[in-house]
Amino acid sequence: MRGDREILTGLDLTVSVGSRLAVVGENGSGKTTLLHVLAGTLPPDQGMLRRSGTVTLLEQALDADDNRTVGDLINASLSQEKAALAALDAAGEAMARDEPGADEAFTHALEWATRLDAWDGERRIDTALAGLSACSDRTRSLASLSVGQRYRVRLAVVLGSSADILLLDEPTNHLDAQSLAFLTERLRTRPGGFALVSHDRALLHDVADEFLDLDPSRDGRPRNYSGGYLGWVEGKRRDREKWEQDYLAEVAEHARLSDAADDARSRLSTGWRPPKGTGKHVRATRTAGVVQAFNRRVEDLERHAVEVPEPPLRLQWPDVSESDDERCEAEGGSLLTAESVTVEGRMRQTVSLSIAPGERLLITGANGTGKSTLLDVLTGRLDPSSGQVRKHPQARVELLSQEVPEWNAADTAARVFEDYVLRASLSDDLASQDLTLQDLGLLTADDSMTPVHRLSQGQQRRLQLAMCLAVEPDVLILDEPTNHLSASLVDELTEDFGTASAALIVVTHDRQMLADLADWPGLDIGRAVVGDRAH
Repeated sequence: MRGDREILTGLDLTVSVGSRLAVVGENGSGKTTLLHVLAGTLPPDQGMLRRSGTVTLLEQALDADDNRTVGDLINASLSQEKAALAALDAAGEAMARDEPGADEAFTHALEWATRLDAWDGERRIDTALAGLSACSDRTRSLASLSVGQRYRVRLAVVLGSSADILLLDEPTNHLDAQSLAFLTERLRTRPGGFALVSHDRALLHDVADEFLDLDPSRDGRPRNYSGGYLGWVEGKRRDREKWEQDYLAEVAEHARLSDAADDARSRLSTGWRPPKGTGKHVRATRTAGVVQAFNRRVEDLERHAVEVPEPPLRLQWPDVSESDDERCEAEGGSLLTAESVTVEGRMRQTVSLSIAPGERLLITGANGTGKSTLLDVLTGRLDPSSGQVRKHPQARVELLSQEVPEWNAADTAARVFEDYVLRASLSDDLASQDLTLQDLGLLTADDSMTPVHRLSQGQQRRLQLAMCLAVEPDVLILDEPTNHLSASLVDELTEDFGTASAALIVVTHDRQMLADLADWPGLDIGRAVVGDRAH
C-alpha cells in the first residue's frame, strides 16, 4: 500500500539464479516498490517473502553524504569477499599450527571464497568501472562527482559484485552508447540472475527472457510472459484484444437487455387494448402476459452486470477532418526552413534543413552538440546568432520538449488541456476543439481530474503529448519522446508515426527508436550541415 492506494496485489514471483526477468509497467504501477520488497528493504503488507543466497539492489539515486569516497563504496561491496579471504587465511594459519578443527574450517572457508570468486573481486569492479567510463580514483569523494558519474560508479560496483541476484532499477540512466553496450554484455553473460526495471526497449530485447507486466489486467493481477521481448509484446497484444472484445460484447449485451426492458416498459405503460369482441378472460390473460414479460426483461437486466472491467488506454492519434497539409501544399513551399543557422555558445555547427508536408526527419548527435537548441530555433523560442528560419504562414508547429511546460499547479490535467486547445482554436479553425483528454487515450478519467502537480513525470509527459496532438500540427517535433513513457506506449507512438499526416521531426538517443526509424532521412547535428536540404 502507498497511502490509501494498493500498489501490488495477488503477486506470486520466483527470482532464481537463472532468472533473466524484466519488470515492466506504467509509471506508478509498483515496479520500484517490488524491487524493494524483493531486496527486503520494504516488508509486504500481506503475503510471504522467502530469500536465500545474496541479493544486491541498484536504486535510481545514490546519496553522497558522510564524506564517503569511491573506495568506501567499493570496500563495502567487497565486504563478503574480504571476510571470506580473511577466514581462509586464518584457517590456513590454524592448519600450520595443527590446531583441532583447522582442516574443517579451511574447507568451509575455501568453499565460501570459491563461491564468491573472492580473489577476483577487485578486478571485476575495475573492469566495470572502465567499461562504464566511471571514476576509478578510490580517494575521490562521492559528493565531488556529478549525479551521472556517481551513478556509474554505483552501477559498476553492483555489476562487479558476486551477488546471486541483482535487482536493477533503471540501470541505463546516465549511460552513453559505449556504456550501454558494456551493460548489455555484462547482463547477457552474467552467471547469476537478475530482475530488471527499465524503459529501454533495446536493453529489454537484448537481455530479458521473462517479463512481469504490472499494468492493469482483466482480473487485476500481474501477468507473466515468456519468450523474451517479442513474446511479451505479442502476449500482451493478445490479452488486450481479448479483453477489449469481451468488454464490448458485455456492453452490447447490457445495451440489448436495456432496450428490451425499455420496450416492455413502453408496452406496459401505453396499455394493451384487445380487439373489440374479445372476451374478458382473454383480455385478462394477455394483460398479465405483458406484465410478466416486463418483469422478465427487468430481471434479465438486473441479473446482467458488465463484469468485465474497462480495458486500459490505447493511444488514439486524432483524425484531421480537413487536411492542413493539403492546404499548405496547395499554397506551395515548405512548411519549415532553416538556412545556415548557428547559435553562439550552444550550436556551433551551421545547419540548414527544409521540411515539406508529410516529411520525416531523424536528428541525432552526442550530448551537448545542440540538438535541443536547434529545435528551439525551429519553433521560434530562440533566435539564431546567424542564418534565418522561415515558417509557412498557415503552418502549425508543435514541440514536445524534454522539459514539461510551467502549468498552474492547482489546475487539473483536463483544465490545462482544454485551455490549451481553446487558445489554439481562437486563432485557427480546429476540428479537434471538441476533443476531450480521454479521447486521445493518454490519461484516464481519474488522472484527467487530478491537479497537474500530483501527476507523475510519465503522466505529465502524456498530458504534454496530448496537447501537441490535439491542435492538429502540420509539423510535430518530438525531443527525446521515449523519456518517461512506458515501452508499450512508445511502441504505439512509433507505429502511429507511419500513418500520421503531419510532418515529423524526432530527436532521440533511444536505440530501439533509432532502429525503428532507420529508414527516415537523417541529420547528424554533430557534423556541419550546409545546404538547403538535410539528407
